[in-house]
Amino acid sequence: MKYVKYLLGFIVLLILVFFGRGLLTPSIYHESEIIVNKPVKESWAVMSDESKLPKWIKGFKKTELISGTANTVGAVSKIYVDDNGQEMVMEETIKEITLNELMAMKFTMDFMDMDYEIHMKENDGKTTIHSKSTTLGNGLFAKSMLSFMSGSMKSQEDENLQNLKKLIEENTTDYFDDLKTETEEEYN
Repeated sequence: MKYVKYLLGFIVLLILVFFGRGLLTPSIYHESEIIVNKPVKESWAVMSDESKLPKWIKGFKKTELISGTANTVGAVSKIYVDDNGQEMVMEETIKEITLNELMAMKFTMDFMDMDYEIHMKENDGKTTIHSKSTTLGNGLFAKSMLSFMSGSMKSQEDENLQNLKKLIEENTTDYFDDLKTETEEEYN
């Protein structure tokens, strides 16, 4: 009987620690950064290329525009992600875009909401890509779970950006050929 009391006390303590951590850490913030050996225009074009998203975002399956115009402020899309064999759907709203500099989005799902920004800046033909993410659990259980997942979320973002770096540096798509042709036609 004595061991049962100790076991129950230990379980209660674990529950208190679990939910206490959620109360003390209601949101998670992390940043990641890479430097790419390509100019910012090309880096932005590769990052924005919807066909290449599965190559750098782990688990990305597809995006489905719900309202607005794709890649503009206010556009809302459903994002489908494979999370260890289970399909997860989140809603993405584009909050801000400055071409070749910034894209800010809000991701909403039942479990959590995330504000995500990706910044780009060119220096000497290289591009620094910096991401910021603030994640807030929806409810005490979600906040508690997220407080224990902070390290894995940061690791995932680091991996995604390393994948993006590789994709950009190995890029062979000429995103600007049509632009050159249109510009040449205007001046002829």
